[in-house]
Amino acid sequence: MPEFLSTLRSWFSLLPPFYFTNILEIIILAVIVYEFLLWIKNTRAFELLKGLVVIAAFIVVAWFFKLTTIMWIIEKISTAFIIAAVVIFQPELRKALEQLGSRNFITSLFPNDAEDSSINTINEIIRATFEMAKKKTGALIVIQQEQSLNDIAETGIPINGIVSSALLINIFEKNTPLHDGAVVVVGDHVVSATCYLPLSDREISKDFGTRHRAALGVSETCDAITIVVSEETGRVSVAVNGVLKRAVDADALRGMLPVYKNEETTTPPQRFRFFRNNRKERGE
Repeated sequence: MPEFLSTLRSWFSLLPPFYFTNILEIIILAVIVYEFLLWIKNTRAFELLKGLVVIAAFIVVAWFFKLTTIMWIIEKISTAFIIAAVVIFQPELRKALEQLGSRNFITSLFPNDAEDSSINTINEIIRATFEMAKKKTGALIVIQQEQSLNDIAETGIPINGIVSSALLINIFEKNTPLHDGAVVVVGDHVVSATCYLPLSDREISKDFGTRHRAALGVSETCDAITIVVSEETGRVSVAVNGVLKRAVDADALRGMLPVYKNEETTTPPQRFRFFRNNRKERGE
């Protein structure tokens, strides 16, 4: 035992001295790396970063197999490539610097958002949806799931209000400033209104309008659940994973929305039932 302790002490003696400033540096670097990864996740920079990884892999392969001509070309355009990367990432870099200078940067380090919609929130959304359907009030409600909708939310007007049927109905009321565009719901909050959604290029029925094409567009790019109320017919539809399905009543709509565990039960949450049902219908 004494020999083991002496050996252990000799190992520790080889380590460089460790001070409080080293701990502080580790914490600062950890926060910077975390914020950088979070920034990549919440912006389109993640897709661009995957493209850069593919290019880097190509360079490694060229170096490994000693492809001299390709390596010479890469060496000559490396400086221009760095400038091009800055230009490509310019919108994301600008957004990151704006967030760095904003007042709520420190609070963003410790997020306290409830990502999951409560049962009450789902009920309020369903109530508002069919109230608007009765009056043929066009509506477009995007519910965030795992993937962030920050890019879409930033195209609209910030609301940051608790989800309620009254709030949603007032937003989509005809001839009001906020009725045009989509509403983004994150957890129990309406984050923003009048948001722009990407339109799908897919061929769809002529019975569907621009709202349905927008709902399909956002469902093709992320895992969000989008509720559409037709202004012409009052029909309610739901778009998930590039699939558009009609909800004939409140129970049907509830079955298409994410269901979370009730506090009074021990049943595990069943999410994306609509997504799984459509997979079965398509034979996947």
